[in-house]
Amino acid sequence: MRLVPDELWDLVRPLLPVFVRRPQGGGTAPADERAVFAAVVFVLTSGCAWRHVPPSFGVSPATAHRRFTVWTEAGLWRLLHRAVLDELGARGGLDWASAIVDAASVRAKKGGALTGPNPVDRGKPGSKLHVLSDAQGIPVVVGVSAANTNDVLALKPLVRGIPAVRSRRGPRRRRPGKLRADKAYHSADNRVWLRERGIAVRIARPGIESSERLGRHRWKIERTIAWLLGYRRLTVRYERKGSHFLAFLGLAAALTCYKKLTKLTT
Repeated sequence: MRLVPDELWDLVRPLLPVFVRRPQGGGTAPADERAVFAAVVFVLTSGCAWRHVPPSFGVSPATAHRRFTVWTEAGLWRLLHRAVLDELGARGGLDWASAIVDAASVRAKKGGALTGPNPVDRGKPGSKLHVLSDAQGIPVVVGVSAANTNDVLALKPLVRGIPAVRSRRGPRRRRPGKLRADKAYHSADNRVWLRERGIAVRIARPGIESSERLGRHRWKIERTIAWLLGYRRLTVRYERKGSHFLAFLGLAAALTCYKKLTKLTT
């Protein structure tokens, strides 16, 4: 299956919640889980509404949406992202020399949780995508907040969210050597907090340092965000539930990492 190759499905299948038939009968009937997963990937990639899922997938749009909700509540997308990162780490595909942080805002059509007035879009409702990558630009942590959230508040949750990832040799690792970010993430508290955790700080200071030096590394995280926004369901937020929009972002991050993994294995 083109959207879900065998190697990707081998990572997804063990993470799926087990379907349990209700003893009283009725309820949701089991479905071809690989076909459902492919339908979810199609919605993420094409940006189409659930009702436009093609019949060729062999599952109804309602079934695909229902199963997406169940998988989201079970934390599947976070687990999948972690599983792909583990495979990358085991093959030496992650560069822990530094981590890079940045964000991008998108418009929210229906409002809902994790939305707010976007200061760069005439105050229209929007959400902000937060990304922390390794030194190469591989997305390691992603998050969603209201568009009017100050970037400086997102730094600690992103760093705390770095999972303990397998290494080619030695113990799991979750601490980068440095953290790079632009002036929006500068605060004395953040600098002290990072240094206490043994992470060197490379955050531009307003009025002191130019962002041009960061530009040598910033293009990597900007490219990462471009990769994620290449999944059309993320370019405009249509999900009223913040957890559903975060689920699509998490799946996009997992697929982006998987593409890097396939390059290492070929």
